Amino acid sequence: MSNTARGARARARMEVTAAIKDEARRQLAADGAAKLSLRAVARELGMVSSALYRYFPSRDDLLTALIIDAYDSLGAGAEAAHREVADAGPVRRWTAVCEAVRGWALGHPHEYALIYGSPVPGYTAPDTTVAAASRVGLLLMGIARDAHQDPGPVRPPLPAELRPEAERMAADLAPDLPPETVTALVAAWAQLYGLVGFELFGQFNRVVEDRETFFRHAVTRLAHGVGLVRDG
Repeated sequence: MSNTARGARARARMEVTAAIKDEARRQLAADGAAKLSLRAVARELGMVSSALYRYFPSRDDLLTALIIDAYDSLGAGAEAAHREVADAGPVRRWTAVCEAVRGWALGHPHEYALIYGSPVPGYTAPDTTVAAASRVGLLLMGIARDAHQDPGPVRPPLPAELRPEAERMAADLAPDLPPETVTALVAAWAQLYGLVGFELFGQFNRVVEDRETFFRHAVTRLAHGVGLVRDG
């Protein structure tokens, strides 16, 4: 087979793969991840199921591809926002990343629900999703790491009974950071997605009206909780 033919075949495969994913995302938006069906995707695309299985052997394979795409899209958005303020202080960099997470979630609610909503029954995410899922967390960790290279960051308080677990997390996640900071980072990571989820899934209805201002204040407090000092 010539290089030209191989290239054409590769492009055709990419186009069909993209069409399958697009239809699957449409079905996610309409019916939720639990009802995603390869047969339904194939039917909407005018394909026989056996042809679709050559691209995604199972529903779980398709879900995994969608999950990785969602994490990568979220991570890329957060990284782009961070590059725009890379010369700013740590709190501004932190809030820029958090605001990018919120902005992406509001723009991609069904994909956000796929990665941070209720687990899909019968599905367990494989290790291949870890790298993409880690992008935002690693970015926030990098901001804390940079801050600790300069004088000024504060070590958050750590109860004595939590220190063994904090030291274990630090050894696993960031051995170069104090256990106090790693513990606060893990808590802030969970609270960030909790804030976004509450807004996205309606828990702030009739509670918070100016949600953008509220969110910015909340994630700034998270930055302080991690030990980042005020910019300037």
